[in-house]
Amino acid sequence: MTATGYEPLDTLKPVADDLWIIDGAAVRVMGFPFPTRATVVRLRDGGLWVHSPTPLTEGLRREIEAEGPVAHLIAPNQFHFLYLNAWAAAFPEAAVWLSPGARDRAARSGVTLPEGEVLCGAGPETPWAGQIEQLLIKGSRWHKEVVFHHKASATTILTDLIQAFETEKLPARCRPFVWLNGIDDSDGKTPPLIRWSFRDKNAMAGDLETVIGWGARRVILSHGRWYRRDGTAELERAFRRVLGARAWERALAAQKAGEASRR
Repeated sequence: MTATGYEPLDTLKPVADDLWIIDGAAVRVMGFPFPTRATVVRLRDGGLWVHSPTPLTEGLRREIEAEGPVAHLIAPNQFHFLYLNAWAAAFPEAAVWLSPGARDRAARSGVTLPEGEVLCGAGPETPWAGQIEQLLIKGSRWHKEVVFHHKASATTILTDLIQAFETEKLPARCRPFVWLNGIDDSDGKTPPLIRWSFRDKNAMAGDLETVIGWGARRVILSHGRWYRRDGTAELERAFRRVLGARAWERALAAQKAGEASRR
């Protein structure tokens, strides 16, 4: 197994009460090793909610079962489904929840996902209402990512909307790609390819303002360094370009309104 820099892998790592991460093996995309990370929340009924599952080893399965029954498996965007079938087979009682587009994207890759529900675009699903907020970030032609916020720990959970690769943990040949795309951990943000897919930047900014309004203490990312503190400030920094354009538009609108009222 190739080291990712986030060892130990395939084990529960406590973050807060009833909240863990799992650092998993890297997934190679066009030769680039993406370190992976799952998030696990224990709901009030004792069931476990698993976001973007990573490889399921026998040891990890025993750790998971010791914390509670797996109740929900989450594919938060159309790319994060690689290990969903293995978890669904291991925990057949778990409900499967898919982001819009995940099933079609998996099918194009030759993968048939288990039966499940499509995640709502706005407002939490009933099983975790009042515990985990959720919102589909609108505005993209093809990127359909549902963002979550665990209220008890004030933790926002993202998938690909922010990537923050620690270049020293990457092979030297991969570092220029990270620097050129502006997604090294010194200023982690939305990768350009995903950002450019959001044709409706106003819709994106409106949803991001809602996410920022959740008041994150920390932000867990699927790829790279996650933010253990100052979560809201990190979100504002990472999305500053989109949010800045919206603030500018508001300022212009207010100026025009003020001019019209003085006529």
